[in-house]
Amino acid sequence: MRAFIFPGQGSQAVGMGSKLAAASATAREVFEEVDEALGQHLFRLMCGGPEDELTLTENAQPAIMANAIATLRVLEKEGGLKLADKAEFVAGHSLGEYTALCAAQALDLTTAARLLKVRGQAMQAAVPVGEGAMAAMLGLDFDAVAAIAHDAAEQDVCEAANDNAPGQVVISGHKRAVERAVELAKVRGGKRAMLLPVSAPFHCALMEPAARAMEKALNQTKLNAPLLPVYANVTAAAVSDPSEIRTLLVEQVTGTVRWRESVLGMAHDGVDSFIELGGKVLGPMVKRIAPDAMPVSIVAMEEIEALAKTL
Repeated sequence: MRAFIFPGQGSQAVGMGSKLAAASATAREVFEEVDEALGQHLFRLMCGGPEDELTLTENAQPAIMANAIATLRVLEKEGGLKLADKAEFVAGHSLGEYTALCAAQALDLTTAARLLKVRGQAMQAAVPVGEGAMAAMLGLDFDAVAAIAHDAAEQDVCEAANDNAPGQVVISGHKRAVERAVELAKVRGGKRAMLLPVSAPFHCALMEPAARAMEKALNQTKLNAPLLPVYANVTAAAVSDPSEIRTLLVEQVTGTVRWRESVLGMAHDGVDSFIELGGKVLGPMVKRIAPDAMPVSIVAMEEIEALAKTL
């Protein structure tokens, strides 16, 4: 069994999508549609930067989605295949869940781009710059990191935000609390703990204003039933009902990204082939989570062509 998976924030890079667009009119059409939906030259920013502008949450989120959907559309058109015929599930890491929903036709491309723009702006605006932080905690399991976050919080917010893979958990919250947790992790046997270069503390209670903004936006959005089940970040379980998907997307803004459990869940459901489109981030995580799985990460035209021959 097969699942298509889609990367989240942090996978952006200047130059993303440029070679694919040069090689494929199908890819160019995707980037043009996203530019038109947002009323900005996002693809120009993706190709040429500047990097600090691309890294802004409100730009990075739709850019990563557009790059992944362009990869998918090229695969479908050049390979003469349909996603729904070639997989049992889709899933995405954080913003990648919107990409997964777009891939499964629960959202159209224009709607997905606009939602991610709103999401990025709302997440950035939720906490003043400098007040929040995120940190990667390496070498400790999720329960140990959750305990460290709890103990470091004191009167502040500090929570486990991303359960990415065994020994790789990200925390989020008030900067001073996250810094306390980094020091605590060193005492409690962590291999490494380091602050991440992010502009806001995602996936924690501080994102509540952004969750309310997304609730308003999603309530005004038509969601179709996806062509195949989507593994939701906050439940690590498959979902197909549009109203439930809408609720879970709101919860996802403040909730933990349960990626490790999602991959284990898909593996338990029989998935042994994981295909990451538009990035090279999730494939290595999958291999650490489910060593018997066969992950592949697809970005370049030659990789798409090679994959199409095997599907």
